[in-house]
Amino acid sequence: MEKSLWSDSVELPKFDRLNKDKKVDVLIIGGGICGILCAYLLKQAGIDYILVEADRIAQGITCNTTAKITSLHGLIYDELIGSIGKEGAQKYLTANENAVKKYDQLCNNIDCDYKTLSSYTYSINNRSKIEKEVRALNDLGVKAKFSVETPLPFEIDGCVGMKNQAQFNPLKFIASISKDLNIYENTMVYDIKANYALCDGFKIHANKIIVATHFPFMNKHGSYFLKQYQHRSYVLAIENAQDVNGLYVDEAQDGLSFRNSNNLLLLGGGGKRTGKPCGNWRELIEFQKQYYHNSKVIYKWATQDCMTLDKIPYIGQYSANTPNLYVATGFNKWGITSSMVAATILCDMIQDIKNVHEDIFSPSRSILKPQLLANGFEAIINLAYPTTKRCPHLGCALKWNKAEHTWDCSCHGSRFEKDGILINNPAKKDAKVEQK
Repeated sequence: MEKSLWSDSVELPKFDRLNKDKKVDVLIIGGGICGILCAYLLKQAGIDYILVEADRIAQGITCNTTAKITSLHGLIYDELIGSIGKEGAQKYLTANENAVKKYDQLCNNIDCDYKTLSSYTYSINNRSKIEKEVRALNDLGVKAKFSVETPLPFEIDGCVGMKNQAQFNPLKFIASISKDLNIYENTMVYDIKANYALCDGFKIHANKIIVATHFPFMNKHGSYFLKQYQHRSYVLAIENAQDVNGLYVDEAQDGLSFRNSNNLLLLGGGGKRTGKPCGNWRELIEFQKQYYHNSKVIYKWATQDCMTLDKIPYIGQYSANTPNLYVATGFNKWGITSSMVAATILCDMIQDIKNVHEDIFSPSRSILKPQLLANGFEAIINLAYPTTKRCPHLGCALKWNKAEHTWDCSCHGSRFEKDGILINNPAKKDAKVEQK
């Protein structure tokens, strides 16, 4: 029951474990959709590469996505025009629109339930926010529309809509594009040196390395443990509900999202910062019972997102001091589209091609944002919290997640089974959580 709809839909190709030293031009670490897209584009460009994954490909965050392919990322464009200017907001929009179009091109020849739809961000109680976003998008050249009419089972104050967005089955897509790639599974990288990576007793020598591990696992460069946190949210796949005929997301972080997949309605929400109490599936089931009386929950699952200081992903050079080390992280709940943006930019950077959008995604941009203080405060509180159950990443306190029966870290989002087995990074090893 607690597995995603996508997990039951396809059998992914299997790959061998690395069992010897390797030398390659480009090493990609991480076999989610971002890493796989990097490998796919590098192969197309004729670059010598390998991808290594600690477990099986697409079995982490990717298999738990709601798989929206869209440039409408909540209410971001009015905010971006205010924070980085119209030119920067235009670059963010164009990079994401190019990613949407790239998926459209690729999915034309792949059986992956691809469907073109409109995408909507709605507000229950703040019409003015929606109106500002519509104006911002129109100013950026998008024919965005304002509406108060939706198929959602409750009234709203308004929504902004964009045409020509899409959805798909991410694992069907990955099964198709990954089958001929140079991938090693069950191969965990523990550390990265100047020009090689250490994994399971072997070394991978590489001229350039891409870290696509959802949350970067190296603490000595980049300060990602300060620059982002993880947000956990929940999903139900419901039978006999309704067809909303679009992608709908609440502008409020604790709101609900809606999309359909064949005969199922995917209802998302109930989330909070990882490690914090939240409504989880209980909140979604209460909504289902209130509005969809004859429906039935077929699947339920949870996912996790890296949230940056300024709502823009970190894509590019891992840090100012690591010229041949690259990263893609901080996708802020928009991992499908952002993964294509990241793969496109990183593939260009690997080939020393200047990408016109790369500057706004630079991981070395200013970190002087209000969220930095919140992240720092969370770390201080959890480092001081009196418990012996500690995250092996940086020593923060682990909290028991009653809904999922896991130990979660609210500092940086690492998660562990009840016996301490690692589930989600940035931790690289199991936690000691034995009961005394």
